[in-house]
Amino acid sequence: MKEIIHTTNISKVYKMGNEVINALQSVSIKIFQGEYVAFMGPSGSGKSTLMNIVGCLDTPSGGDYFLNSTNVSNMEDNQLAEVRNKEIGFVFQTFNLLPRSTALDNVALPLIYAGYSKSEREEKALKALESVGLGNRAKHKPNELSGGQRQRVAIARALVNNPSIILADEPTGNLDSKTSHEIMDLFDKLHQKGNTIIMVTHEDDIARYAHRIIRLRDGLIETDLQNEDIRKA
Repeated sequence: MKEIIHTTNISKVYKMGNEVINALQSVSIKIFQGEYVAFMGPSGSGKSTLMNIVGCLDTPSGGDYFLNSTNVSNMEDNQLAEVRNKEIGFVFQTFNLLPRSTALDNVALPLIYAGYSKSEREEKALKALESVGLGNRAKHKPNELSGGQRQRVAIARALVNNPSIILADEPTGNLDSKTSHEIMDLFDKLHQKGNTIIMVTHEDDIARYAHRIIRLRDGLIETDLQNEDIRKA
């Protein structure tokens, strides 16, 4: 299997006034193509910091991070932005949709930065919406959609560039339990199609959709187990 993510002893230090916070301490992980991984841990464990580094939203204070064999640890912001747009599809708890734009335009947004023509953008965006069951809602704006539909639009936007990884940060945090499980069923289908998925969640029932769970505590990896191992424990 192809190695997509490889971190070696990455650390992240924040300074708040006179206080030094070690958000991550010597974290080494490997994630391979087609894996479905959940980052878990209590508040302050470092899971969101790790997600931000893996997603090229932030850089580590120490150590190395290789994404598809490229060391992105010391890249400048504009280089990181290029990597994000090409390699990573993001799904956020708050959907992060433009309220005045249609579902189609929201999904097409990453393609503008990738340099596609308007007709190509619309064609790809419509295909992505169809893949999440929302082809018939392309012209609707976010306020005309339910929470679950908005998250589906966000997932379509994450898929539209055919990224190496889908990163989902608390993807069901703003949804009721029935809608949450519908969204997780959709992630299951995406994983079955070969997508590599990494999600951050603090909910055990949501994490159990993943095939591998990495638990963090105090900036360190506490456990890294395949899901069947967790069920036996």
